[in-house]
Formats: sequence, structure tokens, C-alpha cells
Amino acid sequence: MIKAIGFARLVVSAGLALALISGAEGVLRASPLPQKSAQDVYLDKCSVCHAKDGSGNTAKGRKVKAKDLRSAEIQKMSDADLIHDVAQGKGKDMDGFEKELGADMVKQLVAYCRSLAKQ
Repeated sequence: MIKAIGFARLVVSAGLALALISGAEGVLRASPLPQKSAQDVYLDKCSVCHAKDGSGNTAKGRKVKAKDLRSAEIQKMSDADLIHDVAQGKGKDMDGFEKELGADMVKQLVAYCRSLAKQ
């Protein structure tokens, strides 16, 4: 009788543990990782060439002749052209980022780049 009660407790405990794990797993799946802001992505992916302020004044930026994102030349480009360049890349020195970041983040990056001219 004692062995049966011990086994029953084990089964109940295992079932409870499984329910808790399953519930926690569901919570983990339902909670997406926090999204990075366009500024965070810019600082991570773009600033090595274009500089934090968009000037292109970095060692690598000077080497690859990165454009000043604040310049009239860049700012007069259409959003569609800028989105294309960020998404698909430009020349041999700028990789495209659409596959890695997604179309929505590419659009957010373009908006962030436009904001650099206003700072």
C-alpha cells in the first residue's frame, strides 16, 4: 500500500512538473524577443562605415568612400532608392541587409538615416 501511494505521488508530481514546463514553454513562445530600434541597428551595422553621425568619417568609411548620409546628395534621393540601396547593397563595399533585417527594418533604417540630417 505504501509503495502504491509513493508511486501515485511520483505520477502526480511528474504530471505537475510536465504541466508547469509545458505552460512555461508556451509563455516563452508567446513572448517575442525585444526588437532592436532602427538606431540600434544603424549603430551595429552601418556606423562602422557611415559613422554614428552619418558623416562617413571613420577609417573604413574613408577607405570605401562612404557617402555622408546627411548630405543633400543623399537626402534628395527618393525613399524607394534608399530602401533599394540598403536592401540590396551598393557597389562592392556595401552589403544588402534585407535578408538579414527584413523589409520593415530596412524602411526604418532609411527613416533613421533621414533623421541624421536634422540633428
